[in-house]
Amino acid sequence: MEATEKSITGSNRHRMFLRLVLLFVLTPLVELAILVYLGTVIGALYTVLIVVATGILGAVMARHQGLATLSRIRSSIERGIIPSNELFHGALILAGGLLLLTPGIITDIVGFAVLVPQTRRIIGRWLRSLIQRRIQREEIRYWEVR
Repeated sequence: MEATEKSITGSNRHRMFLRLVLLFVLTPLVELAILVYLGTVIGALYTVLIVVATGILGAVMARHQGLATLSRIRSSIERGIIPSNELFHGALILAGGLLLLTPGIITDIVGFAVLVPQTRRIIGRWLRSLIQRRIQREEIRYWEVR
């Protein structure tokens, strides 16, 4: 088997880097501003309790759904089926759980949306189509085994 790398990027790398910098700089700043504002409106104690409660609830939801997904993965493997869909949903569940463990209101909203099965399916379809389009435009680097 021969592995070849498929790649077309240049300015795309720079755009992706800029997006990541904005994500990792702007998101925490916006989250902090929202938490400070919320603290002035409802009080610091209630704000901290909201952050802790969403973290605990998110961990419980992610664990429950993660175990159910792991069970489906095992079942697929036992039947000789590649569990690609289950693995994709497992990755989304992990991401949702991590977002809920991150302090903040926006990350909590997105995290809960990912952990709710109905919205996770919608988000999953959107992500798959986004990835497919980027692969077709050769904007994503991947390895092909021949």
